[in-house]
Amino acid sequence: MSYKKIITIPILFLLLTITVSPCVGGETLTEFDRNVLTVAEKCRDDVIQAFKSFLAANKLTKSQLFDTFYIPIPNTSPQKYHTQYDQITNDTLEAILDRFLEMDSRFLFVIAVDKNGYLPTHNSKYAKPLTSNPDYNAKNNRTKRLFNDRTGLAAARNTKPYLLQRYSRDTGENLFDLSVPIYINKKHWGAIRIGYRE
Repeated sequence: MSYKKIITIPILFLLLTITVSPCVGGETLTEFDRNVLTVAEKCRDDVIQAFKSFLAANKLTKSQLFDTFYIPIPNTSPQKYHTQYDQITNDTLEAILDRFLEMDSRFLFVIAVDKNGYLPTHNSKYAKPLTSNPDYNAKNNRTKRLFNDRTGLAAARNTKPYLLQRYSRDTGENLFDLSVPIYINKKHWGAIRIGYRE
């Protein structure tokens, strides 16, 4: 047996033991899940329109909007990053995402991530000023991070009409995560993710 096989087997076993059971068929959705899907699609449409407005007004180029060169923000833990567009989209995206977050008390977050799980702008409730307390920061300042865990990447890279996952958040909460893909001029940018309790 080669060294590569010895490494691969336990890693594969580990992934199989933490699989989150994604759903992609309409028959698996509850009535509330379907309502969440409708909200996610409307939010996606608004985010796409905002991105297209930035492009049309020459506030951003397409290459800037699809920028994946993540520049580390010093002295942040968990690590945060800037891109060529995150400062430009901050106010507009936050207003859109907050509006949809307020639609139901069971929603924990409504976010737009790129296909690598990068979150340029979070809901205002998760964009509080940084403090010297790492635990507080991890729960209250979650913006500009790469959420590239298994659930985050599955949501960000899914190209089917939607993806529903159940998982444990890094804050200890158990929740559902429903995502829909974002396309800008037929190119996959990322996804809208809604985290919620049923």
